Amino acid sequence: MWRGGRLGSRGVRLLETLGFGCPSAVAQPPRLTSRSAYSGTQLTRNLQIKPWELGEHRTMCFRSYRMALSCLSRVKTYRTPWKRLYGTSQTTVDSKEVKNFQALAHTWWDEYGKFAPLHSMNDLRVPFIRDNLLKSSASHHPGKPLSGMKILDVGCGGGLLTEPLGRLGASVVGIDPVAENIKIAQHHKSFDPVLDKRIQYKVCSLEETVDESTECFDAVVASEVVEHVSNLEMFIQCCHQVLKPGGSLFITTVNKTQLSYALGIVFAEQIAGIVPKGTHTWEKFVSPEKLESILEPNGLSVETVAGLVYNPFSGYWHWSENTSLNYAAHAVRSRAQEHQEPAESALKGETGALHAKQ
Repeated sequence: MWRGGRLGSRGVRLLETLGFGCPSAVAQPPRLTSRSAYSGTQLTRNLQIKPWELGEHRTMCFRSYRMALSCLSRVKTYRTPWKRLYGTSQTTVDSKEVKNFQALAHTWWDEYGKFAPLHSMNDLRVPFIRDNLLKSSASHHPGKPLSGMKILDVGCGGGLLTEPLGRLGASVVGIDPVAENIKIAQHHKSFDPVLDKRIQYKVCSLEETVDESTECFDAVVASEVVEHVSNLEMFIQCCHQVLKPGGSLFITTVNKTQLSYALGIVFAEQIAGIVPKGTHTWEKFVSPEKLESILEPNGLSVETVAGLVYNPFSGYWHWSENTSLNYAAHAVRSRAQEHQEPAESALKGETGALHAKQ
């Protein structure tokens, strides 16, 4: 996530040296496959196996003293939304990240301050969310196209994205673990009576929302958030649980590349001071391929991945085929009838074949 003001002459020269803003200087992104493939080698057992054992490869093994059985290959399974896969002591919130954002809370609505790039990002991310949601909507109200839809804005900060979604007619719940952020967001929305009715803010984490909001939302938005969470897979599982079947998950984040390290951390934080030091941790950046490999097994099918490029000279964003720096992703939760695990049918067939041989 790029945050900060306009560059000075020194910063401009450094960016030009690095080649930022020049398409020819930006490495081509790796191709994102439409579906992730999961496979495992077949295992053979020559052991005495208990009749109740259910192994990792989901094959029911029966008592045998010298019978070799081939286990099923590893298959991709979808986890049911009601199954809680984490303990109550686990959290996606990173306390270090909370402290960083506490110090910046008062600057959220300064269009020329630290969050200036997020203000201008609305020109792309708001239409991206609106247009993809309208694809699944049979009808919509002119002027309020998202009327009737319920959206969860995770890590809403000061409400920079929450408010535009509310103005489009959606009922939006904005959550953030930083109390100072929610205080700023509450204060800003109070100036607009319409938004005051459509938007609700809460100081809480995503996992705290799951119990009271299972399958509640038409869309979940996590814009410039996943690079700050402490447990990405748990975060995605929670997103799945609060989404209605067929609901949409929207993510914008930073790719994990050498270029994102050079520009996002070394240059932006340590050299030019565009963002405060420590805002980002490169190890937390996630590539589109890695993100998809977490989304798909958790019942979220990736529909769209598009590159985002920020021009620090003009202060504007534009879409790009290049995902080397920032990108936006849209995924859809599988509908109820699709939750049946593909392993079940394979398991029945394997068990039947075993009985036929005996």
